[in-house]
Amino acid sequence: MTVVPWEPGTYYAAGSEVVFEGVQYKIIQPHTSQSDWTPPVTPALWGRMQQAYQPPPPQQSYGYSDPVPGGGGFGYQPSYAQPSAPAPADPCPPADPCPPPACPPPAPVQSGANYGEKNWTEQTQQVVEIHETEREKHWYDLDERRKKQLEVGGGLAAGVALLGAGYYAYHSHQKSEEEKKAQVWSLQNWVTDAESRTREFYQSGPRGPATWVLAEGGRVPDGALPAGEQHGHQLFVCRAFYEGGIQIGKMSPASHQGAVIGYASREIQLPKYEVLVGDPRALRWVDAHGHLDVAQLGARPVEGGREADGTPLYVARVHHGSAVVPGKASKNWNGALVPVNGTEDRQEHYKVLCYA
Repeated sequence: MTVVPWEPGTYYAAGSEVVFEGVQYKIIQPHTSQSDWTPPVTPALWGRMQQAYQPPPPQQSYGYSDPVPGGGGFGYQPSYAQPSAPAPADPCPPADPCPPPACPPPAPVQSGANYGEKNWTEQTQQVVEIHETEREKHWYDLDERRKKQLEVGGGLAAGVALLGAGYYAYHSHQKSEEEKKAQVWSLQNWVTDAESRTREFYQSGPRGPATWVLAEGGRVPDGALPAGEQHGHQLFVCRAFYEGGIQIGKMSPASHQGAVIGYASREIQLPKYEVLVGDPRALRWVDAHGHLDVAQLGARPVEGGREADGTPLYVARVHHGSAVVPGKASKNWNGALVPVNGTEDRQEHYKVLCYA
């Protein structure tokens, strides 16, 4: 396999391997690259190789064996995982060979036969294909045979890596194994969908007055819709996956820790999120109070998220003292909820973002 430098505006097909800033990556999802979608910031597109990139010697081809089904002969980790630790020292250096009892035997190569013996949380490679229509289904809607294929074939690996990297609170001690799998499945499907939407946005522009664009680490995409102000800093509407749903909250470029959502009366920071990019001329804020009755608004509200049970959540904002804070509204609450001061504040009177 030829390893080439990563470049924007290039289509990378299945099996592609690139080097970027001295690190080698292997394709996960075929796509056309964009200038601000480099391998380190697109974990669902590129997998980071465990081994550091070494340029090939002159006049010599560059390839690797592929003992593991699906590619990646020496294995790769998602780019959002922590950098690989330095290789351990050789226990048997040539200058001072250790006696036979202390020399460890070579580690066996993972084969296709025993690949499926790993626990689903230990899979690091995806060797099973996931169809686009399949991602629209809930984990519980998949048949048992397909679930098992996804588990042993790394179909949940991307979601596990996100959780393992500390992106999301994950109260595993409170969940059954099936609940954990369902949450991981939903999390990685949200990331995949968000990256697809964002690629389309950068390639073709917005498809309507309101578009959700993926970002992280406090970054605000161009065209983000201002929705409030707090402590002298402008606030924007964001949303992120949390505990099985897509929750709406706030974010500010003044914070480098990401977005803030409210959930179960707590403020929660999430470094990976979507920001609402919108056209102010095609959107307006409509007064509302109490339980949200969409039919009474007189305009179509911007649906921004959903609860784990599928209940829609709509973009809202409230006055909180001298601040204006974006959050969420639902038919189930007597008012809108916004994240402030470490908790969620509920205001009976609020405004809902609607299409003009």
